[in-house]
Amino acid sequence: MKPLRFVGGAKRDLSAFPEAARVRAGHELFMLQVGREPDDWKPMAPVGAGACEIRVRDAAGQYRVIYVATFRNAVYVLHAFQKKSEKTAGADMELARRRYREARAFDSGR
Repeated sequence: MKPLRFVGGAKRDLSAFPEAARVRAGHELFMLQVGREPDDWKPMAPVGAGACEIRVRDAAGQYRVIYVATFRNAVYVLHAFQKKSEKTAGADMELARRRYREARAFDSGR
């Protein structure tokens, strides 16, 4: 089982999800740790190679967890946020890209 590593404030942001959305996202991240795919996900190529997002729909709204599971040493959670529009906000994408670079450097030991 791969360890789960949070980059930047991703753990704090995920912790702020409503309970039902947080529990669902946690289950999906566990599935990644044991080598399975989440139930509802899509690739996020603009973030970086192998980056994807878990999509959680809840009575309180839609939530996203951007992660990368293809790095050797861990599943990296890059960003967690509530999605409020059809398209992911540019600031959320840029933050995920920056954290992707940090995770890649950490995973390769640089």
